[in-house]
Amino acid sequence: MEKISYPETIDKIVEFIRSNIKSSGATGAVIGLSGGIDSALTAYLTVEALGNDKVLGLMLPEKGISAKTDIDDAVEIAKILGIDHNIIEISHVLSSFSSAIPVFDRNVKIANGNLKARTRMCILYYHANLMNRMVVGTGNKTELLLGYFTKYGDGGVDIEPIGDLYKTHVRGLSRYMGVPLRIIEKTPTAGLWPGQTDESELGVSYEMADRILTMLVDEKKKISEIKSKFPPETVDKLAARISSSAHKRMPPAVC
Repeated sequence: MEKISYPETIDKIVEFIRSNIKSSGATGAVIGLSGGIDSALTAYLTVEALGNDKVLGLMLPEKGISAKTDIDDAVEIAKILGIDHNIIEISHVLSSFSSAIPVFDRNVKIANGNLKARTRMCILYYHANLMNRMVVGTGNKTELLLGYFTKYGDGGVDIEPIGDLYKTHVRGLSRYMGVPLRIIEKTPTAGLWPGQTDESELGVSYEMADRILTMLVDEKKKISEIKSKFPPETVDKLAARISSSAHKRMPPAVC
């Protein structure tokens, strides 16, 4: 993978955040803090861009699903950065949904996981509307390319500051900026159901996915060449995900 200049990358992202906030007429940012590396790095960069008084971190756990260690890590990031933060437990909102939807089935993981992500989006935007702020997304390039996000959920944001950084880059930049090591080394998870992890769902490690995606997307290599270096079934799977999730990265189609 291509190496990046961390100081130059920080400068570009900081200016991106600052200019988008200014041009929108907003007065600050709202970020969902999960306790994971992506939201931690995004918070560090946003504070660098705006100052800690203009950033609100929201932790939106679900009782019995969200790990206490993740909540604690999110709170620690907020305290390190000196930003205002709130913990809003979303179980009662999800319970209202389940009781109001006649066909609700708690055993359907994907639909229910997406519902949780969209509930969190609503809460983030409510605070942003109250405070005249923008919702700052935490998605990285690997996730965005593979469609590994919920449309109008964690993908429902105003800007994606780390959206052009592969997960490998996110880890390197996080180390450079001083994000706590245990957060950097934590197993990535969206926390949508017990035992859920990103890599188990994707069926490939982030390291391999990033190397394949770099060749496929950035270097425009032929599929046959990529398959000579990586498991062919994995290459096909990732290419298929990029194609099938294209609608997630586009505005709604208009007739």
